[in-house]
Amino acid sequence: MWRGLGSSPCLWSTLDLRAHRCDAEVASSLASRCGGLQRLRLRGHEAAVAVASALGARDLREVVAEGCRGLTDATLAVLAARHEALESLQIGPDPLERISSDALRHVALCCSRLRRLHLSGLREADSDAIGALARYCPLLEDVALLDCGTVDEAALGDIHSLRFLSIAGCYNVKWATASASWAQLPLLVAVDVSRTDVSPNAVARLISHSKTLELICALNCKFVEEEQTHSPTAFSNSKGKLVLTITCPIFKSLASLFPGKDVEEHGVFNECNWRNKRKILGVMMNWLEWILSQSLLRIAECNPYGMDDFWLQQGTSMLLSLVKSSQEDVQERAATTIATFVVIDDETANVDAARSEAVMRDGGIPLLLDLARCSRAIANLSVNANVAKVVADEGGIAIFTNLAKSTNRLVAEEAAGGLWNLSVGEEHKAAIAAAGGIKALVDLIFRWPAGTDGVLERAAGALANLAADDKCSLEVAKAGGVHALVTLARSCKLEGVLEQAARALANLAAHGDNNNNNAAVGQEAGALEALVQLTCSQNEGVRQEAAGALWNLSFDDRNREAIAAAGGVEALVSLAQQCLNASEGLQERAAGALWGLSVSESNSIAIGQEGGVAPLLTMAQSEVEDVHETAAGALWNLAFYSSNAHRIVEEGGVPILVHLCSSSGSKMARFMSALALAYMFDGRMDEAAIVGTSSEGSSKGVNIEGARRMALKHIEIFVLTFSDPQVFSMAAASSAPAALSQVAEAVFIQEAGHLRCSGAEIGRFIAMLRNPTPVLRACAAFALLQFSIPGGRHATHHADLLQNVGAARVLRAAAAATSASIEAKVFARIVLRNLEHHQAGTST
Repeated sequence: MWRGLGSSPCLWSTLDLRAHRCDAEVASSLASRCGGLQRLRLRGHEAAVAVASALGARDLREVVAEGCRGLTDATLAVLAARHEALESLQIGPDPLERISSDALRHVALCCSRLRRLHLSGLREADSDAIGALARYCPLLEDVALLDCGTVDEAALGDIHSLRFLSIAGCYNVKWATASASWAQLPLLVAVDVSRTDVSPNAVARLISHSKTLELICALNCKFVEEEQTHSPTAFSNSKGKLVLTITCPIFKSLASLFPGKDVEEHGVFNECNWRNKRKILGVMMNWLEWILSQSLLRIAECNPYGMDDFWLQQGTSMLLSLVKSSQEDVQERAATTIATFVVIDDETANVDAARSEAVMRDGGIPLLLDLARCSRAIANLSVNANVAKVVADEGGIAIFTNLAKSTNRLVAEEAAGGLWNLSVGEEHKAAIAAAGGIKALVDLIFRWPAGTDGVLERAAGALANLAADDKCSLEVAKAGGVHALVTLARSCKLEGVLEQAARALANLAAHGDNNNNNAAVGQEAGALEALVQLTCSQNEGVRQEAAGALWNLSFDDRNREAIAAAGGVEALVSLAQQCLNASEGLQERAAGALWGLSVSESNSIAIGQEGGVAPLLTMAQSEVEDVHETAAGALWNLAFYSSNAHRIVEEGGVPILVHLCSSSGSKMARFMSALALAYMFDGRMDEAAIVGTSSEGSSKGVNIEGARRMALKHIEIFVLTFSDPQVFSMAAASSAPAALSQVAEAVFIQEAGHLRCSGAEIGRFIAMLRNPTPVLRACAAFALLQFSIPGGRHATHHADLLQNVGAARVLRAAAAATSASIEAKVFARIVLRNLEHHQAGTST
């Protein structure tokens, strides 16, 4: 029974194919069930071709098509010839640039029952074509020729059945001819001339000469608005005819259409107010909703200057009223307009706060959440933090999560966009996870093929935001997010998707020791290779996020070596060389990734051999703290090895590091620059071999002794910036722990607690405590103080390393040395205290 019913030729009376691919094969498979089909909606000229040639719905009454920019005369002619019962044909808003007047004549000849004809972007509608409509379509009462090149305005006056006419967006109109011709139409009720250069005289002539006209809509018409501004009563003597402009109170004007009935201004679009009135009033209000939704969307897309007052004072309320329309296409356009008019810069997704809050203030959020088709509007509005809170409070997170599971790609795409914007707020991340949003987003990536960039970019972007939260990042991994994101990074070719996928992987790998996502990403097949490849992308955003991901991943020992094995050293050095004139974010991440890789000896030496020193020194001269601080960290690691120390000296690195050490606003940059200089001049670098040992094999004369004196002088100045003679004297003379604690608290660099040293590095600082140069002893003691302060992220690790090399004996000797500075002595005592604190903690 059910199978028989499913194959019934009269199964559908209405069919919406917009969300589905419709080609000739699909249309043929549907044909047997479309014998009774009367209304059809479709998207794309390919679907129009398929419907015209293969659907076989001979009794079709209404066709609404969008996205048909490629539609040709031949296809439109076949569509008309095979559907002679058509009463309504609407194709837009994309311009029909390939449709000529010949096709329009063919429609007139074939579709004699036509009542409504709405077409957008015709190059020309000449007198022959419009004349054919007048002769062969005696029932035609609604014509909209929107954004057309040329329209024969006089010929429109021959369509005597015409009640509603719109030529919105048409700019080659002879207005004197048009107004004289249209004023003679015997049934004309309403005219829409929005977004045109219509003259005030033409409007006045229509008002004066037309006996039946009730409404003229002239939104965003420059000359009419100027006339109203200059003379507010310009159209007041309108014989009961309404003229709607953006400068007039539209709701109040429309309320005058309901004499004898108490209609609230904002209730004029409520169908309850149209009942028991003239039939033509209800028809006119439906038409007005349609043309307003069209014009407001076009105005929002163009975002002309000076529209703020209109949107805030009445445009927002009007759109929310239209969202409640009984006409589905009006609802959709109103929702799309809300999504559009709140965005004032598409490239940066910059959202106008006042417009967003106007939607919220007028009760728009609950209203929009009730309509699945409004998900794009809610998504864009949610960029505003205040609106996002209301969306979440009204249950928007659960709604978006459910919509993200839709098999309709367009619905799922906008829902993912909503979750992306909501996930920016830290307070919403846990709620999204609790609602199942993470699993829904991961499933989206697997559900849609690589070509669907909109849904994939939004899903990856939302996961990137969520992955920045420690707990949510674990949920992302648990839901299969690592595999999904790596799949995108490996196989997708769309730059927006790749950027968000790389950002998500970077955030997944950014958490602490209690989160194993860093290792999990590295172990995912092809992940590191894909990220290394992405650093070579032509898109700066992709390169930046890929470098950021590699930086975070390099904190894991296995990842670090695997990145190098995948060509990461060469790729990142090349990126550093190429990005010196790029954005600060890209420079920071390129330097950071090299810093992370340079932790191991083989990688550090390879970075030097590949030419990594020079670009890092250039970035160390950046005025941006984040950039030069990160470059200083990489140079500190590189300087540990003599071959790199040689290169830094030869490349003119000593003055650069000295400048950082003495003048950077970042304590960390100054600290790491001082440590790099200490490595370079603690005696391990063979000074006699410096000249002629550059990586290029060329000799560069360097005054080593002068460089050494400069370096030691500024290391000393750096250390002394943390010294208070009075406090240090008291600490040196006292055995009370409080005195040392006061110094430790004053000199501690908070960010230094995140640095993790190897056993070799700790051993080098211990050896430096025995160096004959007092400045180096003070610098080494200062560094060990920073690394061993209780509470630091790696303090326990460093304390264990110090104990393993028997550091206590060396520290006691340094604290007692008569040749040591007071700073070196006090710092050494504090390190001893830190070790005692660690021992006490482990013994309990």
